[in-house]
Amino acid sequence: MDIEDLEPRKVNRHELGADLSKLSIGELKVLVAVLQAEIARVEQAITAKQSSKSAALAAFKR
Repeated sequence: MDIEDLEPRKVNRHELGADLSKLSIGELKVLVAVLQAEIARVEQAITAKQSSKSAALAAFKR
């Protein structure tokens, strides 16, 4: 076990609308990747909810 394993991990959280000028190019690229992954997750949730809604509407139309 390294000493690094004992140190608390820094959680990089970005608040929408926050100042981007303090981030490096690498940090900005990481942020873009994180946001793209979050967009994909939200889109999957929308698709799942739409499927559930469609199934419910179809069941009650009969």
